[in-house]
Amino acid sequence: MCGTDVSTQRDVLPAGLKPIHYDLKLTEINVDKLTFVGHVDIEYESTQDVSAVHLNTADLDIKSAFVIVDDTPIPVTAINHESATQVSTLELAEPIKQTESSVFVSIDYIGKIQSDMAGFYRSKYKDGEGKESIMLSTQFEATDARKAFPCADEPGLKATFEVSIAVSDPNWTVLGNMPVASSTTENGITTVKFERTPIMSTYLLAWAIGELEYIEGFTEREYNGRKVPVRVYTVKGLSKEGKLALDTATKVIDYFSDVFEIDYALPKCDLLAVPEFSAGAMENWGLITYNTTALLFNEETSDSSYRVWVLEVVAHELAHQWFGNLVTMSWWNELWLNEGYATYASWLAIDHLHPEWQVFSKFVTDSLQGALGLDSLRTSHPIDVPVKSALDVNQIFDNISYLKGASVIRMISTELGDDVFIKGVSNYLKKHAYGNCTTIDLWNALSDVSGVDVNAAIGTWTLKVGFPLITVTENDNGDVVLRQDRFLGSGDVTEEENQTIWWVPLSISSGPESAEVLSDVPATLESREITIPGLAKRDFFLLNKDVTGVYRVKYSQERLEKITSNIQKLSLNDKIGLLADAAAGASAGVSKTDNLLSVILALKKETNYNLWCEILSQYSSLKTKAFEQPKEVIKGLEAFIRDVISFNLERLGWEFPEGEDYLTVELRSSLISTAMANGHTEAIELAKKKFFAWKNGDKKAIHPSIREAVFRTAISNAEGEELKEVYDAILHEFQHPPTVDAAVMALRSLGRVKNTEYLDRSLQLILTDAVPAQDVFYLVGSVAINPVGRWHMWEFLKTNWDTLFARYGSNFSSFNYIVRAAIVRFASQKAYDDVEAFFKTKDTKGFERIVEQGLDIIKTSAKWIDRDADAIRAWLEKHQYA
Repeated sequence: MCGTDVSTQRDVLPAGLKPIHYDLKLTEINVDKLTFVGHVDIEYESTQDVSAVHLNTADLDIKSAFVIVDDTPIPVTAINHESATQVSTLELAEPIKQTESSVFVSIDYIGKIQSDMAGFYRSKYKDGEGKESIMLSTQFEATDARKAFPCADEPGLKATFEVSIAVSDPNWTVLGNMPVASSTTENGITTVKFERTPIMSTYLLAWAIGELEYIEGFTEREYNGRKVPVRVYTVKGLSKEGKLALDTATKVIDYFSDVFEIDYALPKCDLLAVPEFSAGAMENWGLITYNTTALLFNEETSDSSYRVWVLEVVAHELAHQWFGNLVTMSWWNELWLNEGYATYASWLAIDHLHPEWQVFSKFVTDSLQGALGLDSLRTSHPIDVPVKSALDVNQIFDNISYLKGASVIRMISTELGDDVFIKGVSNYLKKHAYGNCTTIDLWNALSDVSGVDVNAAIGTWTLKVGFPLITVTENDNGDVVLRQDRFLGSGDVTEEENQTIWWVPLSISSGPESAEVLSDVPATLESREITIPGLAKRDFFLLNKDVTGVYRVKYSQERLEKITSNIQKLSLNDKIGLLADAAAGASAGVSKTDNLLSVILALKKETNYNLWCEILSQYSSLKTKAFEQPKEVIKGLEAFIRDVISFNLERLGWEFPEGEDYLTVELRSSLISTAMANGHTEAIELAKKKFFAWKNGDKKAIHPSIREAVFRTAISNAEGEELKEVYDAILHEFQHPPTVDAAVMALRSLGRVKNTEYLDRSLQLILTDAVPAQDVFYLVGSVAINPVGRWHMWEFLKTNWDTLFARYGSNFSSFNYIVRAAIVRFASQKAYDDVEAFFKTKDTKGFERIVEQGLDIIKTSAKWIDRDADAIRAWLEKHQYA
């Protein structure tokens, strides 16, 4: 096991005392005053002489503390607290000597039940009868266990835990990481005690209290002679919507146990839907908590796109039960060891359950492109990123730790061979079970099984920021020169920024339909450039076959045209990769935006949903950036995309037959949504017709998969009295949602109104309790997507900054989403200057990385549009779209 790094570059507790076990008791839980009484007994191992006991605490009032060493009390002479580092210090009358005997610390304290979705906190919701109710639950990752009990709140300081919770409401169910050991009632107070946990990090401890119900299933396999019970818990009335998650969880636990060759470690697995939750989910060992939309799915009324979202999040959190819980990173700088692999493993699990979905093509469109998008910014960071303080941690739960981490893992797995890779992962988990590790430990395990020095090849990918652009140059004599340089979306990489040499798997294929890579050319690029003799003499070649490498490719114009002329023969992933690289090249100015538009046009008769996700994503991105261009350019872009979708829209039609497969439903809904948003007259009239039929009582008039598109279209095309009617109906849907996803869809739709008076009505909602804190960014983002609302949103945020920060700023995780959603869709120097000037006057500690990246995105977008606006217009005119 790797020890915890106590470098002075990190805000960590002084060495000397290592926690072994916590016995935690919570009593006198008062939901009116939002307080509770806590008592914790901590057993330590003394590793060196110390004169004080240091603990992480935040919002805790320590009333008393005593220390016993070898049955001898040591008086506590003072209790001091430093708010900046969130450390409380128990000063001792005499030092604790290094000893093999245990040290016991007992603390009585009063705690605060939080209301900002961090620590031990309260969620509000309305029950089936419309009565306001509450749930109490926990969210400790990254550094909020200290808000619930004094502890050594670092991932490397693992211990076991026994928790008991006393409640006075007989209707309350109490959940914990482990099964209930005992439940006793005396004088109307029920005390629930849970079994001892395995050794684990503080951020994985969890409990929940509320009026709950559940559905239950069991794994097919037996573990220690019994099948593992799996339950989905919800507030009253919603448990039946947990069936998809339950069925998925029982299968995925067995799948990961088989694949990793390590059985699921706990005697039960609970999945809990929490009404207010700042993230998608949290992997607490044995008690996984979820945002309701990430766990619940109604087969009759939910948008089918939520199906794969539920599967992905459920699988992701279950992967953490091994990667993160069983084996944990030693410090937050290597968060990617938890999140990158959990992300990759979730796609493995979905592919296992639904091979017909071709999910690794969706991985390329979602995970890989998401990673490359953020990592193309000058303000990106390495996968392994220095983390000093608690505030720094929350800012790296981003596309680098999750998506670039997963993409690098996929690249390694492809190069080593999937079976070899999984075997190495299994060995890594077995060797370090219940311990802490670093990236080097994983590389060593993979090297041992593969015979390849993985660290030498891959180390740069985790330690250095960015990724390469491979430029393909063809000489007159038929040779090809491949050169690697760091890729920046802004296209202006400096010599100082371009020092990294990556190990790049080239995967050069010999033909558009070839599934094989060439064996008579170099397999990797490990220097600045190499020359491949005679490669250009081939009629066809393509780099990065199936887009398994984490890089972009720039071909000569002639070579790109040859590849594009064969585009229908390319593999699904290669089509996605070619399109994504064309878009990135256009953004950076290393290739023409003409190429992007031509590639999209060449793909118009493709029928795969995953490919269409990339087509529509790249179109939407371009249209968003061009929102301040002349009206004829916007109209031309809309005419262009209407033409591009016309073949498939005519082929699929406007209605949804019963029993249709998932991919077809998703493709049709995406195309209809695009048509409605881009001036398709028939689509807009259809949306209006369906909306008013729904409003007048026909709740089946709108297919669930286009409900949000219909709402958005109706509200953005209504005026006068009709607008009031539409707006009020959607607002009512938000306030009285029939399903868990209906509120989010209605909220996002309220941001698409074009009337500024109604935009103000929508935005005023976030200054009240009307919008749950975790959903505010949906409305902010929706208004910012709206071309009419983009500047309106920004002015609203500036005017109401103090109020918004007071309401939402204490939870930096959710506040990051709000800030990002408000600024990243601008594409002008004017916007850049305004955003930069505003935040220069604000204390951005805790979200400064988000502001820096937002400014980077604005600058990159502005450069693209300023450079290529005329070329875009000329291309549209040439093809008679404008």
